[in-house]
Amino acid sequence: MLRSQVVSALRRAMEDQGFLEITTPILTASSPEGARDYLVPSRKHPGKFYALPQAPQQFKQLLMTSGFDKYFQIAPCFRDEDARGDRSPGEFYQLDMEMAFAGQEDVFAVLEQVLPPIFAKYGAYHIASQAPFQRIPYFQAMEEFGSDKPDLRIDLRVKDVTSLLQNCGFGPFEGNLIKAVPVSGCKLTRKAIDKLCADVEVQAGQKPYWFRVDDKGEIVGGIAKFLNAGPDLAAQVKESLSLENDTLVLLCAGTRSQVWKTSGVMVKLAGAQCEGHLDKERYEFCWIVDFPMFEIGEESGQLEFCHNPFSMPSGGLEALLKAERGETDPLTILAEQYDLVCNGVELSSGAVRNHDPEIMVKAFELVGLGEEDVKAKFPAMYNAFCYGAPPHAGIAPGVDRMVMLLCGESSIREVIAFPMNKSAQDLMMDAPAPVTPAQLEELSIQVVEHSEEE
Repeated sequence: MLRSQVVSALRRAMEDQGFLEITTPILTASSPEGARDYLVPSRKHPGKFYALPQAPQQFKQLLMTSGFDKYFQIAPCFRDEDARGDRSPGEFYQLDMEMAFAGQEDVFAVLEQVLPPIFAKYGAYHIASQAPFQRIPYFQAMEEFGSDKPDLRIDLRVKDVTSLLQNCGFGPFEGNLIKAVPVSGCKLTRKAIDKLCADVEVQAGQKPYWFRVDDKGEIVGGIAKFLNAGPDLAAQVKESLSLENDTLVLLCAGTRSQVWKTSGVMVKLAGAQCEGHLDKERYEFCWIVDFPMFEIGEESGQLEFCHNPFSMPSGGLEALLKAERGETDPLTILAEQYDLVCNGVELSSGAVRNHDPEIMVKAFELVGLGEEDVKAKFPAMYNAFCYGAPPHAGIAPGVDRMVMLLCGESSIREVIAFPMNKSAQDLMMDAPAPVTPAQLEELSIQVVEHSEEE
């Protein structure tokens, strides 16, 4: 019932902003958008497949090139991904929108008017951030919160103590980056601290460390002996971190990606377990901006798009040409991309689109795809852009995640009618299920079973 009310409210709000609801195709072509496609075999075209859309990305950009200036729909999206607490396997719905002759601030202005009243009216908590939402650059978010999905209801921040502690004599710190999360007024027992550290290690995959400033101002517990070994280090640590009595300090060490991940988990768990650091009953929105355009893929080890391949690089064509010539590192190129985050949950990603075919081709060349690949994978959009396209930008907040937050639930399955289980199965309807040999023959498909060794 709440979901129905929220979807109706979203539609009214978008229409009031002058947006036109347009339904885009469900059967479309496969395209590389970051997740696995669900494929649908074609009976009339043996050996060829439709794909269910991961998002209406190309269609909504084509609408912008064809003269529509404000589009939206409550769009079904299909991605063959593993389940998480905030992600349903298979399908989900999003408030998909796009604006012509618009930039980042135009998109922000729309959602900052649409979302707060809905969250304040229908949410389990009746306080929601008002416009303008806080803007946080990606690298600042990773350094201060250890996450690009910060929960601003938590007042804890990450501090860099590498230069201060790298030579303190504690082995795991040597040669590594070191991050600290001071937690003031923390009264956790030694047993509770050990449990907190164990939980951090399970979630982050890295061992955290700790020490505490007791009620007399002494550094005790954990790695305290390394800080108390020299005459000045303990005083320097207390001064540098502005530590008060009864403060727990959690620490982690490793590579940049390791300390980002571990410090983010420390902030999240310490904020929840130590009283006075989480103002739970409110909705805190923020924009994460200035994402990197490219990253090194964890599986491929090659340069890949970090978020959306259709985003405009900051600096335009010149930034890409400098990277191509070796004058700059492509990993330093930022994109006009942004995420909307609420209470530590990513509601959506969006971007100012790359509407120039020359810039688009050059961006894809940096990840190893040439002009012919771009034409083959995105023929409609490439051709449309060659005739001239207006600058445009968009975003697509997840409806399921919104309703999950409004209900105060931690699992998205609680707000979906007929949800699949974690293995992407609908046990009630017995889906997915085998089909008859006649159906397979009609579709020119043969099922080949693989052994476990293969």
